[in-house]
Amino acid sequence: MAPVFPQSAPPGLWRRTPPAIFPPTLGLAALALGWRKAAQVFDLPPGLAEALSGAVTLLCAFVFLTYLVKALRRPAVVLEDLRILPGRAGLSAGVLMLYLIAAILGPYLPGAAVTVLAGAGALHLGLCAAMLYVFATGPAEQRRVNPTWHLLFSGWIVAALVAAQLGLATVAAALFWLALICALVIWSLSLQQLSRETVPAPLRPLLAIHLAPAALLGTTAALLGALALAFVFALGAALLLLLLVLRGRWLLAAGFSPLWGALTFPLAATATLWLSLGDLWLLPGAAALVAATAILPAIAIRLYKMWAKGDLAAKTGAARA
Repeated sequence: MAPVFPQSAPPGLWRRTPPAIFPPTLGLAALALGWRKAAQVFDLPPGLAEALSGAVTLLCAFVFLTYLVKALRRPAVVLEDLRILPGRAGLSAGVLMLYLIAAILGPYLPGAAVTVLAGAGALHLGLCAAMLYVFATGPAEQRRVNPTWHLLFSGWIVAALVAAQLGLATVAAALFWLALICALVIWSLSLQQLSRETVPAPLRPLLAIHLAPAALLGTTAALLGALALAFVFALGAALLLLLLVLRGRWLLAAGFSPLWGALTFPLAATATLWLSLGDLWLLPGAAALVAATAILPAIAIRLYKMWAKGDLAAKTGAARA
């Protein structure tokens, strides 16, 4: 009998791009928008914030391209990535990242921004459909509610936020209420689960995602003129962030992992909410933005180094095209 040798991985660039590259990139895009808001609020020179926005846009485009090449090689690889938790979180963050690119482009190229918004919305719908298919055909364990559901199902609030910034008030209002309903359902179910069982240490960083919908709902409500509702969400975000900080040692007990990418976007989104409201929220907003500026790039750089070495794909179980 002839010996059987293991097959080597097929050649080709970016065949195993890990979806885990998207959460830190999403966080950096939110950070750039936070600094844009800070420049407006504190009357700072806009050059630095806009330069950061431009650099982040190029990074987002590159990161998206690396996964697009993988998906075009073998489209079924997307479903395979969706069957694992880091893949679901990463791909959902990738769609939200496209919405933030539209927000960055808005002041300069409003037509292009609307096009990116519409394209991201189409991808979002497709991803929701694919995720429901994975839930229907996969094991029951995959259907357990977890914080990453916010990125996909409550993630319509990012589209609402960008639509409001682009003057599409009717679209923004419809998406706002859809996202609010989804967020309330996920918060409720998650609270019930937390009351019955303990979250394993490696998965605890994902709990920070619960903060993101509160921050984004508040910012969008402010843009739509519902200031009282925006203040309610700002207070809710403050309480959630305080709880996460107080339980920081418990939250990060498992040490650094690719799931730390989940910590980035919520903090930047909260800073932007508070800066948008102004008055008593200005100081907390500035403090949150400074903290985000210190934390987010450090996490992103560490994850990108893992990606460059090939460790990120292996540790998150990314599928190969």
